[in-house]
Amino acid sequence: MNQFNLLATPLPDSAADSVFNHGIEMAALESHLQVLTEHLNEIQRTGGSDNRLADLRLQVARTLVNLDRGEEAWPLARAAFDHFIDWDLYELAADACDVLFQADQTGSIAALGQGIWLAVTCPIDPELTIELLNHVIEDTPDDSDGAAVAATTALFLADVRAHGRHREDLMFFATQLLGAVARRHGDVETPEQLDQWMDRLELKEPEKFLVRLRNVVDVLVQDDWWFDREALQERLPFG
Repeated sequence: MNQFNLLATPLPDSAADSVFNHGIEMAALESHLQVLTEHLNEIQRTGGSDNRLADLRLQVARTLVNLDRGEEAWPLARAAFDHFIDWDLYELAADACDVLFQADQTGSIAALGQGIWLAVTCPIDPELTIELLNHVIEDTPDDSDGAAVAATTALFLADVRAHGRHREDLMFFATQLLGAVARRHGDVETPEQLDQWMDRLELKEPEKFLVRLRNVVDVLVQDDWWFDREALQERLPFG
């Protein structure tokens, strides 16, 4: 076919819009990355707050991940993670784990496990906790009990940690997650079936499903822990 005929055939409106919007999004991310990198280089050159340096590293890493440049993002997010752990900034450390998981590198699965451990152990934003647990739900087979445990934990933490309208929104989202997992795992369609399914998998008692979540985390991390969990727990206000 003649190349001019190819060029003369327009893309469908939806496809053309998608390509156009994607191009705009990538250009915006590249521009944002340039600004962040300039700020990061300036702080590294002139000196400044270590917390600000770590925060900028994480912002640059997240932007690189969104640009599918995970290999470049990894060392920046990992350096930020180490700083946040050293300074007991556990929510930021868990956020760094989320970026490290999405970087899709060799240690990304271990990063997810450690992010979940931090998110469940420490009193951080339940929305971030649910986001980390949702990675387990999305990346495990339909018949995996791990997805059921993660979804149940997400609903439990939304209930006990969120407040006000934020709690309503997170409870709704977590309930939808659990329902989706129940349908794919046990062909659950009715409230009665859901109740039986949760009984069968022992998902009604936190002391049981949280122990099973710990096992899921152990499988994700293996022996690749980047911090001392016992020492960290002792530093917690309620430790």
